Amino acid sequence: MVKPHVIIFSGYGLNTEDETKAAFESVGATADIVHLNDIIARPAVLKKAQVIVFGGGFAYGDHTGAGKAYGNKVRHHLGEAIEEFLARDTLMLGICNGFQIITSAGFLPGALIANDSPRYNCRWVDLEVQNDGPWLKGITTLSVPIAHGEGKYYASLSDMALLSKVKGVALTYVEGEMCKHFDMPVNPNGSLENIAGITGYNGRVLGLMPHPERAVRFTQLPHWTLLRERYIRERKPLPKEASGLRIFRNAVQYFHGK
Repeated sequence: MVKPHVIIFSGYGLNTEDETKAAFESVGATADIVHLNDIIARPAVLKKAQVIVFGGGFAYGDHTGAGKAYGNKVRHHLGEAIEEFLARDTLMLGICNGFQIITSAGFLPGALIANDSPRYNCRWVDLEVQNDGPWLKGITTLSVPIAHGEGKYYASLSDMALLSKVKGVALTYVEGEMCKHFDMPVNPNGSLENIAGITGYNGRVLGLMPHPERAVRFTQLPHWTLLRERYIRERKPLPKEASGLRIFRNAVQYFHGK
């Protein structure tokens, strides 16, 4: 069985490449971390990939707005190459700063703006899945961490109408297991309609503010020691995975099903 190949963009302040690479490789993909400048110099490298990822971080220090400088560089130097990539029935993922990048580059509608609470917000959230595209097939809920200061999803009325029409809203913030442990709002940033992630290109492009690559192992859960004691007392085996890993596994299975 051929393993799908993933290219993870790096450079200029992105910093979750290794976590993302490990998540994909753990579910059967191969993955390379490639600097943005190297892809601009050799855009043909995208022809060898089935998945491309823009990960989290602080590209260009977010000095001109989160993801904007990196997104502009992607749009002007790689816009055509990425459109050709997406025309091949491939997948693209933008996580946190990566979501900001692919909206700034125009691959997904809307924008991510400053949180309603004027601070960087780092905690776990609960999510409800709103569509069953390739990334989210078979998933109903997720618990994953966030880490952002500009994660409020905002879009024009026309973009919101389009998202509704094509079922482009992918993930929403909801009250779930993690919310029991935090005395904070369910919606951590004030996003319109509690939106945490959206999809485009018939679900093949996913952008989300939470970090699934930081929720792939049971021991990454903030309350895993409490859960461990419960499992031991109930004589149940300890889980090895956390819910975020299912997103990466879905991407691999998408290509295995072809």
